[in-house]
Amino acid sequence: MVDTTFFKNNGPFTLAQIAEVCGAELRDASKAGENIKDIATMANAGAEEICFFYDKKAKAKAAEIKAAACITTPELKALIPSGVVVLVSNNPKLSFLKLNQHFYSEIVARAEVSRTAKIAPSAKIGQNTFVGEHVVIEENVEIGENCVIEHNAVISRGCKIGNNTRIGAGAQIAYCLMGNDCYIYSGARIGLDGFGFMVINGKHQRIPQVGRVIIGNDVEVGANSCIDRGALDDTVIGDGCRIDNLVQIAHNDKLGRGCVIVSQTGIAGSCTFGDYVVCGGQSGFADHLTIGSGVQIGAQSGLMRDVEPGAIVMGTPAVPIKDFMRQTAMVQKLIKK
Repeated sequence: MVDTTFFKNNGPFTLAQIAEVCGAELRDASKAGENIKDIATMANAGAEEICFFYDKKAKAKAAEIKAAACITTPELKALIPSGVVVLVSNNPKLSFLKLNQHFYSEIVARAEVSRTAKIAPSAKIGQNTFVGEHVVIEENVEIGENCVIEHNAVISRGCKIGNNTRIGAGAQIAYCLMGNDCYIYSGARIGLDGFGFMVINGKHQRIPQVGRVIIGNDVEVGANSCIDRGALDDTVIGDGCRIDNLVQIAHNDKLGRGCVIVSQTGIAGSCTFGDYVVCGGQSGFADHLTIGSGVQIGAQSGLMRDVEPGAIVMGTPAVPIKDFMRQTAMVQKLIKK
């Protein structure tokens, strides 16, 4: 059962409503009016709760389901015990996503501006926006409607943030233009100096970083991740990107639409990614690389060369996935000898 201390339960919903939300077929129409109060796992769901069963590896556990109802696939429906109402979906994972979004919502503070917030007179804040305790919003900042700026966040001068955007507690936004429907998680740092130096007379002299960070619509940036502003050109994060916690994106990097960057990835400066690039955890990139659209990069890979669109690579230095598997198999054989 989901803890309503942290999430609001919008139920109960009838099985007919659930079937409509999930795009599922209710096998017993006589049960359409029965109420479901919560979602739970196969192992824990009980009376008045619904569960999902779509993993073939869990077949042995299907007989133990005690939920009021279960959403499953056409292939697995016969394994559901009698007495459990069956809803059939061709894509139960998508049905779970839809029902989860329908059932639960975060408890969001009502729109208000906390008295301890420091807001410059020239800043513009849209309607229905929450500004938390000790937030700092500097000169000429523009924040759209229906936003949430959580406690201790800092929005530096001149930044623009679109509608329906959430800035997590303690996050810092500077030199940044951001679109709508974004979520910047707690502790993220966006728009700070890029890591650029020249050695002059035996000392590291910082190169001025005078670019910006441009973030599109529907972008998520995880907790304690950093996106540096450009040295001269802008750092650009395309629409729909998902950036995990503890990611470093350096100055002048450009990510296309829908890229997924998993935690502890580090991307050196001036790299260009196409659309829907996926980077596994702890992957690393040399500077000035071009990574084509649709590329998939395995965890802990080291990228030292450009990658063609659609390629799947892994290893350090990264090679096509089949070559990596052959290398691994060959090393195993040598060890056994």
